[in-house]
Amino acid sequence: MPDRVKDKVAIVTGGASGLGEAEAKLLAREGAKVCIMDLREDLANPIVETITKDGGQAIFVKGDVSQEADWHRVVATTTDCFGSLNILVNNAGVAGRYFDAESVEDWRKIMDINMTSVFIGTKSCVGAMRKSGGGAIVNISSVFGIVALRNSNPAYSSSKGAIRIYTKASACAYAADNIRVNSVHPGFMQKMLAPDPTYGPSEGQYQQVNNSKQLERVPLGRIGMPIEVANGVVFLASDEASYITGAELIIDGGFLAG
Repeated sequence: MPDRVKDKVAIVTGGASGLGEAEAKLLAREGAKVCIMDLREDLANPIVETITKDGGQAIFVKGDVSQEADWHRVVATTTDCFGSLNILVNNAGVAGRYFDAESVEDWRKIMDINMTSVFIGTKSCVGAMRKSGGGAIVNISSVFGIVALRNSNPAYSSSKGAIRIYTKASACAYAADNIRVNSVHPGFMQKMLAPDPTYGPSEGQYQQVNNSKQLERVPLGRIGMPIEVANGVVFLASDEASYITGAELIIDGGFLAG
């Protein structure tokens, strides 16, 4: 169904690449006016240009999701530009180092970016959503917010697990405001597994995940595509999901069922 979020206004964090890019583009294609909140201006501006060329509406506002002042600026800019706010996609996140490299500094940074940002973003957006008559918040968690693997990062899994229960608590807290809150739990996804020298898996870990034993546990037998997560996000953000709140949508090729 086209125009599933027509004339709604959305903020997508981490929208300059990966899952966030796919989510921002699909929301715009389905009629939403989109603000991309990210730190990578060089990556975000071409996405805004692509959306605009395709007939959509989008802006980029540089912001650190772990900083409350940046959130206030992003929300103000979005509502000044588009007049309202209806959708928030808390997508930004980092994978983090694995267990043997973890430090208190790593733990705090992962928690700030993955979890505290969801709290700040929600807190910063609900006022504008109330003025708009309600809204939808979609928090991107992970299958590793539900289960942990033998070599998984405790900080990452803890942050994603916290998103899961925070989503349910927020759904209860904001239901009277007609604000729905749901979480999405992706499994292994393309672009999410690429090596990152600071907070992503090493090249060896990428090969380990991409090649085999973990993928053998995925009944569909492949890594997921960002658009497959974006489809779930747009559904939860749309009025098609009007009676869904506090739920978790698992998009993992059957990983948790295997």
